[in-house]
Amino acid sequence: MMPVTFLWPQFLWLLLVVPLLIAAYVWLLRRRRKTALNYASLSIIRAAMGPGQSVRRHIPPALFLLALVAMLIAAARPHAVVSLPSDQQTIILAVDVSGSMRATDVKPNRLEAAQAAVKTFLADLPRHIKVGLVAFAGSAHIAQLPTLNREDLNTAIDRFQLQRGTATGNGIMMAMATLFPDAGIDIEALSDERPSRSSMRIGQGPALNDGAKTPAPVPPGSYTSAAVIMLTDGQRTTGVDPLEAAKFAADRGVRVYTVGVGTPEGETIGFEGWSMRARLDDETLKTVAQSTRADYFYAGNATDLSKVYESLSSRFALETKETEISSLVALAAALLAMLSAALSLAWFNRIV
Repeated sequence: MMPVTFLWPQFLWLLLVVPLLIAAYVWLLRRRRKTALNYASLSIIRAAMGPGQSVRRHIPPALFLLALVAMLIAAARPHAVVSLPSDQQTIILAVDVSGSMRATDVKPNRLEAAQAAVKTFLADLPRHIKVGLVAFAGSAHIAQLPTLNREDLNTAIDRFQLQRGTATGNGIMMAMATLFPDAGIDIEALSDERPSRSSMRIGQGPALNDGAKTPAPVPPGSYTSAAVIMLTDGQRTTGVDPLEAAKFAADRGVRVYTVGVGTPEGETIGFEGWSMRARLDDETLKTVAQSTRADYFYAGNATDLSKVYESLSSRFALETKETEISSLVALAAALLAMLSAALSLAWFNRIV
């Protein structure tokens, strides 16, 4: 049962009037019964009322009483945690395209499984939500600016090309630069693969343009107009520290959902004449998600990956949050009052 809180709980004292109204109704019934005894024969009254009339006559007043109770509860301004259509307007998908994504522990390989899962995610996502794509490896770039056109997004997904390196922090920062183009984030610096530049701390290095004003931090997760979903299969090897990038996102209220793909033991792969063992850094991904008030998902195979994106799609379609439900309770009160009046008119040709 969902917990309900009240903004003005003092109005609930008005519910004490309800027992008084019930007592008044019972008193009126008894008074009418005494008046009815003056008739020559009670059988005439029973015949006039017909079968079931004695029960029917209590239904409209009972409905009206429930309507009154609902109105008094609405006056107390109740709040509850409910699922409502999401007001999320933009989602940035940051996808790892490092060489380790060719590993086949997720069939047919990690990249193709990720591409299929992301396409399914786009198909299930509400059409009013814009989606942008960021691809990252040793550097990060915008594969597709936020758009409502799902065909353009699918085309951009099919164009993913594997590259060396894994700069998870750069992927987050490029997503933030896409969401906040006026924030002063230096995209060229983030795209620079030289460690001397791109691995500097966000607040001190070239991630922010010179002279850019840093806005006052807001509560993590409080920005409800956009979110970032990052999928990766490996550890950061270059670029911005992902925890610093997560802090940058958290200070702007943006949630960064993380998806780890691959098996815990990893896999040794070869790429352009070199080999490496790709291991999933799930602890960092968990920390990134937690610090931004989002969630971490692990996908060990293609089926799990599809389920993860299916869950994310439904999450962005319906959002569970605490909200005021006074209008819903007031609507219920109005419907009960109208039903009470309608039944009274239909059965007794009078209103209650």
